[in-house]
Amino acid sequence: MKKPAKILTLAAGLLLAVTTSSLRASDDTGKDVTITGKMVCGKCTLHLTKECQNVVQVMHGTNTVNYFLAQNDVSKTAHDPICDPGNSEKVTATGTVTEMDGKEIMTPTKIEVTKDKS
Repeated sequence: MKKPAKILTLAAGLLLAVTTSSLRASDDTGKDVTITGKMVCGKCTLHLTKECQNVVQVMHGTNTVNYFLAQNDVSKTAHDPICDPGNSEKVTATGTVTEMDGKEIMTPTKIEVTKDKS
């Protein structure tokens, strides 16, 4: 009799954890996020996209997270300086972020080139 109660309790706890994390993720949907990192071309430098696309690489601890920028006027305007293998710019980008197919997709509303203070 104790075993089914433990399984039921474990299942209820797991359901609560999944539901809570889903709700938390949906709370951030549509909100502006600002990221700072190295912007490169997803095709020319990273070889991750079929077409040229801006990608902002952000360090989270020891991991690099790639934010693929959606093709809009803001993104297209900032692309020329990075569209050669190895070219990059340090940028601060603001926009909404969603996840699609395991990738972070940002629809930028603003991209600013930042100056290194090294």
